[in-house]
Amino acid sequence: MTSPDTEFIDILRSTGEADPAPTGTKIWSKSLPESLPILGLSDIVIFPGMIVPLLVDTQQSTRLIDDVVAGNRFIGLILQKKAEVENPAPDDLWNHGCAGRVLKMLKFPDNTVRVLVEGLRRFRVREYTSKDPYLQAKVEVLKDSIEDSLEITALARKAATLFQEIVKLSPTLSEQIKVAALNTEEPGKLTDLIAANLNLSLQERQHLLESHIVKDRLVRLLPLLSREVELLTLGSKIQSEVVTSMSKSQRDFFLREQIRAIQRELGDGDAGAAEAGELRELVEKNKLPEEAKKVALKEIERLEQMSPAVAEYTITRNYLDWLVNLPWNKFTEDKIDLRASERVLNEQHFGLSKVKDRLLEFLAVIKLRNEIKGPILCLVGPPGVGKTSLGKSVADALGRKFARISLGGMRDEAEIRGHRRTYVGALPGRIIQTLRRVDSRNPVILLDEIDKVGSDFRGDPSSALLEVLDPAQNHTFSDHYLDVPFDLSRVLFITTANWLDPIHVALRDRLEVIELPSYTAVEKLQIAKLHLVPRQLEEHGLKKKLVKFPDTTLRKVIEDYTREAGVRQLEREIAALTRKAARKIINRKNHETLVIKPENLKELLGPRRFFPEVAEAIREPGISIGLAWTPVGGEILFIEATRMAGKGQLILTGSLGDVMKESAHAALSYLRSQAQFLNIDLTDYDKFDIHIHVPSGATPKDGPSAGASIVVALASLLSHRVVRSDTAMTGEISLRGRVLRIGGVKEKVMAAARTGLKQVILPEENRPDWEEVPLEVRRKMKVHFVRQISELIPLALTK
Repeated sequence: MTSPDTEFIDILRSTGEADPAPTGTKIWSKSLPESLPILGLSDIVIFPGMIVPLLVDTQQSTRLIDDVVAGNRFIGLILQKKAEVENPAPDDLWNHGCAGRVLKMLKFPDNTVRVLVEGLRRFRVREYTSKDPYLQAKVEVLKDSIEDSLEITALARKAATLFQEIVKLSPTLSEQIKVAALNTEEPGKLTDLIAANLNLSLQERQHLLESHIVKDRLVRLLPLLSREVELLTLGSKIQSEVVTSMSKSQRDFFLREQIRAIQRELGDGDAGAAEAGELRELVEKNKLPEEAKKVALKEIERLEQMSPAVAEYTITRNYLDWLVNLPWNKFTEDKIDLRASERVLNEQHFGLSKVKDRLLEFLAVIKLRNEIKGPILCLVGPPGVGKTSLGKSVADALGRKFARISLGGMRDEAEIRGHRRTYVGALPGRIIQTLRRVDSRNPVILLDEIDKVGSDFRGDPSSALLEVLDPAQNHTFSDHYLDVPFDLSRVLFITTANWLDPIHVALRDRLEVIELPSYTAVEKLQIAKLHLVPRQLEEHGLKKKLVKFPDTTLRKVIEDYTREAGVRQLEREIAALTRKAARKIINRKNHETLVIKPENLKELLGPRRFFPEVAEAIREPGISIGLAWTPVGGEILFIEATRMAGKGQLILTGSLGDVMKESAHAALSYLRSQAQFLNIDLTDYDKFDIHIHVPSGATPKDGPSAGASIVVALASLLSHRVVRSDTAMTGEISLRGRVLRIGGVKEKVMAAARTGLKQVILPEENRPDWEEVPLEVRRKMKVHFVRQISELIPLALTK
């Protein structure tokens, strides 16, 4: 086992016994013997002219060195194929090596031997003659083969130039090697000198050693030299950039320190102190609460002790900027004039009288108490009925600033409470950001789409909103970023939602729900005349006298081109008509008023999109009309029943939910139990299957209110009597034959009126809800209230 030992030369020099010549110096000129003892090298390749120290630490190798020193001092040095082999066999060694001469040997107390050897000639092993006590082999000395040509001279010069560049770039190569390279003229010795000192792998060195043809060595060496030059150049560039960056940082630091020293001498104070002084003035000016003031002053003291170059300085400075610039004591004076508020609400919204009354009552309480301690308002209704604009109207009526925060799709609790300052790029939550943006502590903040809030691994924003929307807690609201309480009790929060079911139960308990109903056709007509048409004319650059929308045209657009609870689609259709009108006016030469007539709608908007669902009269048994509630308003629902040969099974289809399926089973059970009293013949019931289907199978349906329409459809099927075509019904049923209370009466009745029905059948318990239905709808519809299914069936079926 052998390894290089760079301390060995120093030991020799300290003893004065040897001073090895530099690599490439000619020391020996005698001929070599034909047989040499072979020493395996684990991690070094020795070239001719190379003087290196070696460590010998195995018993076999130590004996070899003793015999070599006692004899002619010649030795064969060959690289091992595997470095971990202690006593290599012939198969563990390469076939080519370098003959060398032991110049000096030193023995140490740890039974190791240090030797200094000089490489002499390349050789190739012909055969191994002995393996014990160490390897011996007959060798063939390989002399350098060189031809005298211009190509060899050019290759040698190129190699020398590249090596000189490497010596300049590499900090590990000494000046002694540079001198040796400059004074080596023979191409063969030059290649050995370069190979010995270039940063190469053991295999690359071995291949160079095996080649005795100088031209081949030069051709193989040049790419390796070019690669090393590129690596050293890149490394030098990287090091230079690092040093330059460090130097710039140090320079900036020293310059800042000098500026501070000069400012102290002039009595001006440094920039950090000036900034801290400005922050202290802001703390006093904005009249921070005691706790916030204490935290701000402490952070300012920390800021004064930091260098602006420190990353923590920017974090602390941003925190103080948020803390001292919040509207701790800034608010707008309420200018509550109930008559003016009522006028604002009426100007901006048509109808919604009960909603407006509740909002005016809310404003009256605020004026009397001069504070907001009541419940949080939640405006619930279908899309497009004016929930968001009502919040803006309340702000206008109060004379307060208005801000809207959209909660739709929010899944991160930090959106409400903010991130802690330990996170990179941390910021306060949306509530605190909004307050700073409006620069008031008592704005009207509309939390839009509160029913669309989600939750995931980052937390539940609904839980964070519990503190925000609780009047008993929000006076000490704590944002994670600020980490000091902020009083939200002066903020007027208004929330909006399409429906209540998705809202967290605890959060729903903190809200006072105000339901916004669907608009009737008459209300839509007035909204279009008073608000939508003027707004679209203004947005399209048209004056009122240039385009006219008659009532008949607007009414036809409402009935034939829209079917919605609100007016968004209606506004889009009016916008489409306005664009087409603008184009016609531009192409016309005269400036007469353009009247959009009903007969023009097919040309302008295309064919009619909606048709009454009850346009066809019910002509066969087993079909009834039910009423359903959806988040976007009421809908009518057809229930279809039929029977066929079978075994008395009940088949249910149409994407029905569990509750609706149970209603169907309850309806059938009731009819079977009361068949005699209802004059229904069920003697052959077990010979038929009954199939109930609700069309629009892709739409999920559920709820108990379809029970009444299902029992009527089954009664019609089994009694062979047709259901009245102009009548719809809704209500939950029980096995005892009772018709129970349901919800959404107003939307359901309005859906019936919208589709042209004339009569509705409702549970007796819903009689008070009939008063909530708009008067114009009540005048058009005839209502029947029933307590029992026995009352329902005669009203629904024809005689």
